Amino acid sequence: MNYLDLMYLHLATVLPCFIIGTVLLVIKKGTTIHVNFGRVYMILMLFTAMVTLFMPAHVGPKIFNHFGWIHSFSFLTIYTIPTAYWAIKKGNVKAHKRKMILLYFGAIIIAGAFTFSPGRYLHDLFF
Repeated sequence: MNYLDLMYLHLATVLPCFIIGTVLLVIKKGTTIHVNFGRVYMILMLFTAMVTLFMPAHVGPKIFNHFGWIHSFSFLTIYTIPTAYWAIKKGNVKAHKRKMILLYFGAIIIAGAFTFSPGRYLHDLFF
């Protein structure tokens, strides 16, 4: 796949994550809806993080001539999802909650804000 295809695939999976993640922050925790939306959210987040690993950085310094600083959010996601899942399976609600809030604000809100910086597609699209 070329960069544009990967970018559109990433956008198609991360936008529902933003919506689902926002809903999950607002609704009552532990309900069937929360659990089911949470599973979809985790799968989509893992998928979108994996997609970004194939997208070379176009802005800023690169590591291995491919990865940029924004890829750190992908690695954060790939680490956080399984550990948050294991935490809730072990009954550690506090750790699960902390990890999922970190994931939402780190990988969606902060990383999303970086995508509006000059030189990136969304910046060119909106500004």
